Amino acid sequence: MNKLLIVGAMSLSWLNLGAKEWTLQECVDYAVANNLTVLQRSNDVLQAENDLTSAKDAVLPTVSGQGQQSWNFGRGLTASNTYADRNTSNFGLSLGLNLPLFQGLQTYRQIQYQRTYLSSMVESLESAKDDITLQVMAQYLQVLYSQEMEEIARSQVKITSDELERRKALLEVGKIPEADMLDAKAQDAQAKVQLVTAQNDTRLALLDLSQLLRLESVEGFNVAKPDDEMPELRDPREVYDRAMGSNHSVLAGRLQVEAAGQQISVAKTGWIPRLNLSAGLGSNYYKVNGLENERFSDQFRHNFAQQIGLSLSVPIFDAFQTRNAVRRARVNQVSTQLNFETAADNLYKAIQQAYYQAAGARERHNAATLAVEASEASLNAVTEKYGLGRATPTEFENAKNQYVKALSERTQAKFEFLLRARILAFYGK
Repeated sequence: MNKLLIVGAMSLSWLNLGAKEWTLQECVDYAVANNLTVLQRSNDVLQAENDLTSAKDAVLPTVSGQGQQSWNFGRGLTASNTYADRNTSNFGLSLGLNLPLFQGLQTYRQIQYQRTYLSSMVESLESAKDDITLQVMAQYLQVLYSQEMEEIARSQVKITSDELERRKALLEVGKIPEADMLDAKAQDAQAKVQLVTAQNDTRLALLDLSQLLRLESVEGFNVAKPDDEMPELRDPREVYDRAMGSNHSVLAGRLQVEAAGQQISVAKTGWIPRLNLSAGLGSNYYKVNGLENERFSDQFRHNFAQQIGLSLSVPIFDAFQTRNAVRRARVNQVSTQLNFETAADNLYKAIQQAYYQAAGARERHNAATLAVEASEASLNAVTEKYGLGRATPTEFENAKNQYVKALSERTQAKFEFLLRARILAFYGK
């Protein structure tokens, strides 16, 4: 089975959604486009993109402008070193620039980490899509299984109803006792109860699928039967080897391990010196009430000043903050590695279980097919003998029950095989 991926948000209205039978691909596409977990992972990707942009912007300089105005009132020290009552005002403008020349490789390593983290978030998003795809696939097949069981129950009702009508006719001509007719009526009533139960199971399966798709209502919702009835069963080792190179959950885990290693490198930059370049421009205007003051434009021109400088910061002792950060990053790396190995082990177990469950279901399906053929022939023979009066109602009931049981077992084995085989095909894309 080809990989089921979202092809875009579906633009169908609600009236159109319930107007036709949904294929498996349509169910998957709609579920992926509306699933809350997938939407949350999409938001995580956007956040990771913003974090990467912020890390890249850290290499840019910062420029800031400042303006100030102050007033002083009352007594103050004069140029002649005496105190006098004078009111003064001061106005200034400045422009400053700060450029990180070397930040101990922190910016470079942070960009590397954020880029890897973004890739892991993208793979986590695809993994969430895979998860909802598998859930939809399983529930879709559950609907098909329930519908087929409903058809079996409906065929059983037809058998019992036909038999009831036949016994009524025989009773009217005195060929059978009334007890035989009452027994047929009880069997027919029981078959109708089983049909109602099967119909309810179908409605519940459709409800579960519609809720998985987050539809507003299950009314008018139905699914189409797929064309491929019995897909090929793939070797589990081959599936696992391919999944380790293409499964999004595995790729996300591997990238998270790589990102955890890069976090250690980021933490180690706390031991490396940093060098910054700063530059500035500024001027001011000063006025003293009661004295002659130079004009505003002349003062601003005369007081214009420029400055440039370098600052070097060498970490000598930071109360073990960098050491502790490195230790925490290493512990996180070990934890991430263990999570990845656990996920890989669980994937291998899931593939093995799916394979052996599918193999067992295929064998049960083959055996059940033979049982259906045999029980159907037996039912036809007993029905004919019963019509001739050479078989009892109990023998007829047993033959009918064996036939229905064989049909049910074959249907159950068929859909068990379909689900497990499709899971294998999905993992082995």
